[in-house]
Amino acid sequence: MSEVDNPAKADIGLVGLAVMGQNLVLNMNDKGFTVAVYNRTTSKVDEFMQGPAKGTNILGFHDLKSFVESLKAPRRVMLMVKAGPVVDAFIEQLVPYLDTGDIIIDGGNSLYNDSDRRTHELHKKGILFIGSGVSGGEEGARHGPSLMPGGNHAAWPHIKPIFQAIAAHVDGEACCDWVGNDGAGHYVKMVHNGIEYGDMQLICEAYQMMREGLGMSGDEIQQVFADWNDGVLDSYLIEITRDILAVKDDDGELLIDHILDTAGQKGTGKWTGMNALDLGIPLTLIGEAVFARCLSARKDERVRAAKVLPQIAGTFDGDKAEMVNAIRDALYASKIISYAQGYMLMREAAEIYGWELNYGGIALMWRGGCIIRSQFLSKIRDAFDLNPELENLLLDDFFIEAITEALPGWRKAVGTAVALGVPVPTFSSALSFYDGYRSERLPANLLQAQRDYFGAHTYERTDKPRGEFFHTNWTGRGGNVSASTYDV
Repeated sequence: MSEVDNPAKADIGLVGLAVMGQNLVLNMNDKGFTVAVYNRTTSKVDEFMQGPAKGTNILGFHDLKSFVESLKAPRRVMLMVKAGPVVDAFIEQLVPYLDTGDIIIDGGNSLYNDSDRRTHELHKKGILFIGSGVSGGEEGARHGPSLMPGGNHAAWPHIKPIFQAIAAHVDGEACCDWVGNDGAGHYVKMVHNGIEYGDMQLICEAYQMMREGLGMSGDEIQQVFADWNDGVLDSYLIEITRDILAVKDDDGELLIDHILDTAGQKGTGKWTGMNALDLGIPLTLIGEAVFARCLSARKDERVRAAKVLPQIAGTFDGDKAEMVNAIRDALYASKIISYAQGYMLMREAAEIYGWELNYGGIALMWRGGCIIRSQFLSKIRDAFDLNPELENLLLDDFFIEAITEALPGWRKAVGTAVALGVPVPTFSSALSFYDGYRSERLPANLLQAQRDYFGAHTYERTDKPRGEFFHTNWTGRGGNVSASTYDV
């Protein structure tokens, strides 16, 4: 336990000494900031102070009052605790010790609606609130995460020097900048996590295609991922996949082959999909990535089904090297679709929720420190720097060319997967989205006719101005009364 001679000595305080919290504190200390720490289980404070924090300028406290009193004005308190009621409970405990203009920062994986609420509730009490996405896992927290702060903008100048110092840097620029008011920071982190779900599932489908579809060995697949990490797919997730596929278990076999095929999830991908449904955005790839995890979790049921449902008897007998290139193209093109859909969602949310999001800046924040970091993101930033009002990433010249080049291999990979019975839900949903997005005419005219037939929901006509609605008495018995119309 550190003694504090000057009660206002620390630049920032952090509550919550799990792995992420500890590593952020050590990161801040390395950058020259004095940090005070508190944990509800006080023994963790002692363990941290006598272990990783020993010999540093970090200050440890057993009670919140002393902890808060150690902070310089305006007091900055960062919470790294479990999202949900625990955050609210700590805020309630902290507020009596804070003064007007003091700042509470929530760095957990909170739902953006909660950050909206907390921003406004604390503003009424004179307290400034920041809800910040923090990405990069324990390694990122220790050496440079991606930080996505939003909330009350008046707090930003007071936390900016600390946040931009501890963040990852790419080409001399911090992977941290102001995102927007209220829940914008946690919203962008939510979309980041949704894209992360998509990226991970895409990689898994490429792996499955090579392992089950092409019959390649684990060592062969590991070399493919090593090669891919030197090309357009260069990214953190491809890099760690390369590393994972090289690890052997005690029996000399690949460790990956001993890991049960049931995926967990904490909910941020689900939140992204639910919000997309609320806003009417076709976030198909991320939705399929979430459902793929749900299907994987039904392991026992799948084992029973595998014994009774017919399997595809054929095997791949073509050029494996050519098919591996096609799988690479499918992975790259589908990745573009995933980001395009994510940016569609953020654009719609910004309009609905009144945020001014810097889309190129978001790509910069994701270029380093975070789980989805990749060279690919620089192309997204370039696209929005060239045209801040870009309607969709797919309409940028770079991405038009990239999709055009990858499209034949993409179609070939998906078609081969279907023929071989290898499930590729995100590859195929991305391709279906692309084909739908590029279609001037979709069969929704028939769908509208069906809706009007059974429910008198009306339709618009191609030969009349938009906004005029019509109803047909299809059976001659339904009458001419129509239902009200609505848009999703």
